[in-house]
Amino acid sequence: MDTGSRIFIAGHRGLVGSAIVRALNQRGFKNLILKPRSELDLLDQRAVNNFFQSERPEYVFLAAAKVGGILHNNLYQADFLYENLMTAANVIKAAADGGVKKLLFLGSSCIYPRAASQPINESALLTGPLEPTNEGYALAKIAGLKLCEKYFTQYGKMFISAMPTNTYGEGDNFHPEHSHVIPGMMRRFHDAKVKKLPQVVVWGSGKPRREFLYVDDLAAACLLLMERYQESATINVGTGEDCEILELARIIKEVVGFDGELVFDSSKPDGMPRKVLDVSRIKKLGWAPKVSLFDGLKKTYEWALANSKL
Repeated sequence: MDTGSRIFIAGHRGLVGSAIVRALNQRGFKNLILKPRSELDLLDQRAVNNFFQSERPEYVFLAAAKVGGILHNNLYQADFLYENLMTAANVIKAAADGGVKKLLFLGSSCIYPRAASQPINESALLTGPLEPTNEGYALAKIAGLKLCEKYFTQYGKMFISAMPTNTYGEGDNFHPEHSHVIPGMMRRFHDAKVKKLPQVVVWGSGKPRREFLYVDDLAAACLLLMERYQESATINVGTGEDCEILELARIIKEVVGFDGELVFDSSKPDGMPRKVLDVSRIKKLGWAPKVSLFDGLKKTYEWALANSKL
């Protein structure tokens, strides 16, 4: 890519898409193609085809997705499977037909088997059953990355895919029911602080271990992959380090400044017992995360307060 390249960021208003836009703007890219859903519905195949034929983007970051936390993912599996499957299929096919030079499809670490060996190497894909609570979302993401892989091998299209770990930061969704673990937990601690409640209840046992990546670090990785990565196989993006949900809750409690008690409800689902990625391949390309978990959580809380998200 050069600074004059026509670059389409699908999902530019979301957590990851907005971070990619920030990163591109900071590096002087001037020709970004940004379309809100009101102007381009990615579930509408004809509209997507017309868009690619008229706009002729040269590069595509496919960050658009229907996302949610563990409860939402589990309750609406058909919706998550359909919408993410159709979004991936429509955009990837139209990009291939429209002569796009390179496309980066963003998936999720939930594509890997529930019982995968830790840290999870890219070779673990399709070696075992998925985590049941987000199977619909994961299947759609697997289909998307495989579609990129097949266009790469059959047609020589430079369509690549990256699988980020749990991502958080500026632009996140702090909805009390539909958010991921960090913004959801941050909202509960903030509300408890404001209302002077005696305790905050966190779902699950607190024992599962998770890996968390600040979204601007992910955006930097996406630009690097667009510039340097030229393989059909998907590549992991993460910190390579994890922590217990209990530890995460304690850090968020400190960042928010909540003085009450922390309680875990073990009757609620934990999800996978552990999920941390093997990130040796992307580190060999020269990328490494820069923002620590504590600093990232602090930045996220400050952004949420400043933008009235809590």
